[in-house]
Amino acid sequence: MAAKSLLSLSLLLLLLHIAAANPPRPTPKPVAIAVEGMVYCQNCQKIGSWSLTGAKPIAGAKISVICKNHNNQVSFYKVYETNKYGYFYAELVGYKMPHPVLDHPLQACKVKPISSPLSDCDLLTNLNYGIAGAPLRYDKKFVVGPKYRAAVYSAGPLAFHPEKCL
Repeated sequence: MAAKSLLSLSLLLLLLHIAAANPPRPTPKPVAIAVEGMVYCQNCQKIGSWSLTGAKPIAGAKISVICKNHNNQVSFYKVYETNKYGYFYAELVGYKMPHPVLDHPLQACKVKPISSPLSDCDLLTNLNYGIAGAPLRYDKKFVVGPKYRAAVYSAGPLAFHPEKCL
């Protein structure tokens, strides 16, 4: 009986030693992907250029984020709206990367301006290739919270311009 207790005690001490040497690792926080940028109304004197001198931010402008997988199929599409400062923060909830290189947001995703709420500034410009889709840039920016971590990519700036200028 004493040998059995000694064996049980030895086994318990061994398990405690193993557990202390290999503490459980914390569950990694999910990494979300987000895209941010600005949308402007381009100054009449700068139409046809990539200049934003004199441009004004557009509140309520709509942009889309379109991602295609390595087979050139649309794998993510969503429309977002700018805030009162012309800024958008587009969290790509549900975006998947089956192939870690070819389906990475830098290669797979683009941002396009869709519409402006301003009737006097609602024609698309090709600023930052907005008509075909502005490519994303990685600026080593993260948003971190207690249960959240997002890699934030930049797009644009994007712009609309007036139809008629004086």
